[in-house]
Amino acid sequence: MALPEEERRRTANSVPVPEQPEAASRLTGLERAMERFGASLLAQFRHKEPVELVAALRRECDDHAVACSESLVVVPNAYGVELPESVHRELERNGGRVDQVLTDSLLRHGESQGYAWAGPLAVHVTKSPSVPNGRYRVTSRVMRHVRAESFHH
Repeated sequence: MALPEEERRRTANSVPVPEQPEAASRLTGLERAMERFGASLLAQFRHKEPVELVAALRRECDDHAVACSESLVVVPNAYGVELPESVHRELERNGGRVDQVLTDSLLRHGESQGYAWAGPLAVHVTKSPSVPNGRYRVTSRVMRHVRAESFHH
């Protein structure tokens, strides 16, 4: 047996729930959907350093490309990325494979540009207490043999 409309709109404390016109109900649903979308978007961009780092690595690579001939463009093969300690710690917590992800991404970029690496490619991510802009620092150089300890200046 269905309850009368007024009874269905009452809360547990017997306080009548105000009627909502259909348009207001749709707006409330839309507002909730927008809030969920906004929260999702913020979650994606809250940790945007890897996307920015990929772009910064590509710029570093492109800026240091040396044309040796019409068909040979050589680029550095050792890249260092310094991050604030808090960002580095968070990236380590979320998988810790940032070095490899960045190396793979830079490798794909180099291949798409037709670059020749000056040696084996590696990107090494470290934490730094004094990153100049508070976000990251990207450096590059040519190294014959790439080892993690070679990145420390």
